[in-house]
Amino acid sequence: NGPQAPIPYSFRRCPYAMRARLALSAARLDIRLREVVLRDKPAAMLEASPKGTVPVLVLESGEVIDESLDVMRWALAEADPEGWLNADPDETAALIAQNDGPFKRALDRYKYPNRYEAEGADPVANREAGLAILQGLSERIVAHGGQLFGPAPTLADMAIFPFVRQFAATDRDWWETAAPAPLAAWLKGHLESPRFRAIMKKYPQWAPGEAEPALPVAG
Repeated sequence: NGPQAPIPYSFRRCPYAMRARLALSAARLDIRLREVVLRDKPAAMLEASPKGTVPVLVLESGEVIDESLDVMRWALAEADPEGWLNADPDETAALIAQNDGPFKRALDRYKYPNRYEAEGADPVANREAGLAILQGLSERIVAHGGQLFGPAPTLADMAIFPFVRQFAATDRDWWETAAPAPLAAWLKGHLESPRFRAIMKKYPQWAPGEAEPALPVAG
């Protein structure tokens, strides 16, 4: 039997888990959160999704969704009160693919250069590669009036900004001087939003038998 309500296994600081929580919160669903520690993953999570990455969403039916974008799309199919799905689906997919592919590759090699020493990754070159992608996003934000598809956020904004957050935090002094101003303002707005603050609340590590806290639905 599946749980009595959809249960996401999450890790507070993971950008993939962040974007899943953002969509679950925006859909205003009754969601009970299980905060995990990645070095001590619960058996129930690994049973549901043996690959062991977050997020993992277990539905009432027992169905398991273990890709962050799939969790976002499931939540917004249930309810999309803010119109996150109103943007062009092909353009949305292309922007997210750019983020999850070339940008994430550059981010990892900039943020964790020691992990990629064997391939000779240059953190500065990768920082510049990431910045070039962000410059394109910044120009798009200007052209569309504040967000990637218009004045209001959509799926692409919410799927991408947690990764830009990680990029910006790697060297804040550099970011303050190098970041395109429109993009920096876009990121700051999302980081200071009531919803992001709500989904970033700290919870203790979940253990079997413990009650799960409700995911906040701050707008």
